[in-house]
Amino acid sequence: MRLSANTATVAALACLTLIGAGCAPTATKKEPTFDAAAQNAFIPANQQAATTLLAQVKASLIPNQPLIVATIVDINMLEKSSTMGRLVSEQISGAFSRAGYQMIEMKFRENVYMKRSEGELLLTREINEVAKLHNAQAVIVGTYAVASDVAFINLKVVQPNSNLVLAAHDYALPLDSNVRAMLGSAR
Repeated sequence: MRLSANTATVAALACLTLIGAGCAPTATKKEPTFDAAAQNAFIPANQQAATTLLAQVKASLIPNQPLIVATIVDINMLEKSSTMGRLVSEQISGAFSRAGYQMIEMKFRENVYMKRSEGELLLTREINEVAKLHNAQAVIVGTYAVASDVAFINLKVVQPNSNLVLAAHDYALPLDSNVRAMLGSAR
């Protein structure tokens, strides 16, 4: 069977296209840089949330009396957190510490409810006990909810003996690849 010149040319071009596609460079993920990491908005968003809480509690909290930060938890499963929840808690605690407040580090306590991969999860009934033991004037608690393209975060500063909310702040973080990774999902 003989191919016409046009058919042979088309077949040759198709083969060359397929062969060339196999040799084409594949898209490689660009390595992050220190400059790009410094520009990431995750830390400033959490620091701004802490600044907002600090402004609300300025008149009601005493800097030399301790505070406790509980791990920010998933609103749908209050005994579950994530890397994101633990990191937000750490950053809020750091901001309060830099503002002159005494922060109790809960990771060193043995009898706080802990799950190996979850962080320091304070159950409501334990907050009073732990706060009383450390003479903590307030506990910072929070939840997060994951939506299709953002994680909504709610933070509160609560007076443990009365459950009075002294301050509250809501904000959202975009579900970029970093936040998705910290949530442990490919959402």
